[in-house]
Amino acid sequence: MTSMKLGMPINYAGDFRETINNLADFEAAGVQRIAVPEAYSFDAVSQLGYIAAKTETMELQTAILPMYSRTPTNLAMTAAGLDYISGGRAVLGIGASGPQVIEGFHGVKYDYPLGRAREHAEICRMVWRREKLNYQGKHYTLPLDEEHGGSGLGKSLKIINHPVRDNIPLLLAAIGPKNIELAAEMFDELQPILFHPEQIDAAFGESLAAGKAKRDASLGDLGIVVQATARISEDAEQIDNAKQLVRHHAALYIGGMGARGKNFYNQLAVRYGYADEAKLIQDLYLDGKKMEAAAAVPEDLVTSMSLIGSKAQVAERVAAFREAGVTCILASPTAPTHAERVAEVEHLRDVFGG
Repeated sequence: MTSMKLGMPINYAGDFRETINNLADFEAAGVQRIAVPEAYSFDAVSQLGYIAAKTETMELQTAILPMYSRTPTNLAMTAAGLDYISGGRAVLGIGASGPQVIEGFHGVKYDYPLGRAREHAEICRMVWRREKLNYQGKHYTLPLDEEHGGSGLGKSLKIINHPVRDNIPLLLAAIGPKNIELAAEMFDELQPILFHPEQIDAAFGESLAAGKAKRDASLGDLGIVVQATARISEDAEQIDNAKQLVRHHAALYIGGMGARGKNFYNQLAVRYGYADEAKLIQDLYLDGKKMEAAAAVPEDLVTSMSLIGSKAQVAERVAAFREAGVTCILASPTAPTHAERVAEVEHLRDVFGG
């Protein structure tokens, strides 16, 4: 039976200090990992550094640092630094994001996401092993020589400090077939978004099999990390309110995260079997009808990728995630008060078997 960790994501909004002060309660209640997003908001790293000082045991995951806005060695240094100050609790989550953010916000060309992810992973592991960086890739050359536009003065260096670990867990955020295959081949963990456990074979099965066939046995089994909204209740109104949050989140991604014909999340919904619904959601969202787009998100999709309902219903969803090979659920408790959210986390911990 797959062992699952209970994690929790930090929200962009709200009072950060109050949120972090509450983390001690969640850690005591059984949360084993905290994940801080970045996107084009505040950076995740400074927040995780603060969290490291306020917690004792939970893993600290970046969720997700875009590859294009940092060099591979900078990412490696960042993860090693976070691992150092936290006593070995860092998880480096990276991803490609998309052209709207990378080119629109960072002003960096969005190209070769697959090849760049591979080279990032290879270089990060070289840094953590304290190897002198001699790397000749398609996208990164270390040292940068004259042939590749450098001055010729670059020197092969290794990180000065000794990292706490030479194998900091590397996670790739991915939903595209080739990126899923790459994650299964050479990353410690995979994090797909809008995860429907019953559709894992239809959406990812072929890619997972192809990647695992090339996987080095020394990496161990591939971990799968997913995010799920949680609300444990018998109250129909509270359940509906939680589902509305999921609907709006799904509509944002399926409908609004990308242009027509270039929306990875819309394509994912199609692979799940919701082709007509995905088109309708996108058409409505891009026409400015966001409420209608949210209403068009299928009930089955909302229910399947969430932990919402009675204790028995939530236990069934946990079992479905476990059956799909999920090793960590980043659960977002949505109860109205802090005490109730802590109680939800405690119940999830018991269901997970922690």
